[in-house]
Amino acid sequence: MIQPEGKPAPGLDDPVADSINSGSSESRIAIWGHPLHAMTVAFPVALTFCAFGADVFYWWSGAARWAWAAYWASGTAFLFGLMAGATGTLELLSVPGIRIRAAAWTHFIIAVMLLSLLGLNWGWRLTGYQEAVLPWGILMSGFSVLVVIATGWHGGILVFDYGLGTSKGKSRPKG
Repeated sequence: MIQPEGKPAPGLDDPVADSINSGSSESRIAIWGHPLHAMTVAFPVALTFCAFGADVFYWWSGAARWAWAAYWASGTAFLFGLMAGATGTLELLSVPGIRIRAAAWTHFIIAVMLLSLLGLNWGWRLTGYQEAVLPWGILMSGFSVLVVIATGWHGGILVFDYGLGTSKGKSRPKG
């Protein structure tokens, strides 16, 4: 029976929710209480949007500098994505409270797809940064933006709804 405020009635147990909530979900991959995955994801996300924006500006203006900017943004997004992916994978595999949640695995699978797409986008541009933009470069950049939105959405659910991958700051230096 559900009470008006949405909580189960007293005395009713949910063994699945109890087993999920029993594991630790605090970040283990952190520096002085600051989770590394949360710090590293901002770079590939921003650079994915930058690559798409530069592709659009190249399409609009035809100026080679925008194709060059998209080339560098896509490559840097991929390289920073590798770092973010490594820290996220270590977090997923080392923290039982994160590993037990299906939403964490969904985020992981979408993020791996994003990383593959970012690598493909950059690799495509290695053949010639101007020639690569139209039509495939801009399509890959646009699709990458959609996938990064989905990945970020699921990551946000993990952090804000479940409190996963956060830190209580126990390992901060004294001073």
